[in-house]
Amino acid sequence: MSFVQTVVLAAFAGGTIFLGLPVGRLRGLSRGWQASLTTAAGGVILFLIYDVLSQAVEPVSEALSAARAGASPDRFAGYAATLGLAVAFGLLSVTYLTSRMARRRASTSVTPQQVALGTAIGLGLHNFSEGLAIGQSAATGATTFALLLVIGFALHNATEGFAISAPLSGSERPSWRFLAGAGLVGGGPTFAGGVLGYAVVSPVLSILFLGLAAGALIYVFNEMMAVARRFSLPMVTGVALTVGLLVAFGTDFILSAAGA
Repeated sequence: MSFVQTVVLAAFAGGTIFLGLPVGRLRGLSRGWQASLTTAAGGVILFLIYDVLSQAVEPVSEALSAARAGASPDRFAGYAATLGLAVAFGLLSVTYLTSRMARRRASTSVTPQQVALGTAIGLGLHNFSEGLAIGQSAATGATTFALLLVIGFALHNATEGFAISAPLSGSERPSWRFLAGAGLVGGGPTFAGGVLGYAVVSPVLSILFLGLAAGALIYVFNEMMAVARRFSLPMVTGVALTVGLLVAFGTDFILSAAGA
């Protein structure tokens, strides 16, 4: 697969994130629907945390197995340190930035717009690692696998757009410009990762961005649950969280069965 084909497909995989963004402009919803949308998006985020950490831990576990078989432990130590520091930095940096934004607004609470941006940042880091996988697969000649990755990531990114915009349904209607910016932050890195992945094959780089994504998404999930609790509808939010989680897992199982 050529470089041009790779970056076009990577851009397509990231661009589907825009499909779910118009949900943020829905208005006139009841408290129950607002709670359901927010918490269902939290279920998708919870799955993504699991998915991201699973991908990040895999090369670390392989390095540990190699070390136990007699190889040098340096690779395992480097991978493990990269993952731990990346998760910590991803979580703490987003926490720090949103706290500063809240102080500037003379408010102790995080706004839905800040939650949406935090989600977009976390997803952008995740999608950068997905772009790396597409680019690296294409560069090494695994064309069929690269195409399957594009299809799978494109379907996942469509649900990720919903995760960004759902918390906005109960606040002031966001502008199309804001949604477009959030979409670029969340989906654009897939394109950038595809470009870099085609040129550089680096497990450490993939672990780094997956760890950063996991840390940012952990923060986002915590904030989404805080928003959901304010609706005081525990059964509604519990059901919505379960539905969001199961839909995300179901999509992943379908894609795995198809070979993506």
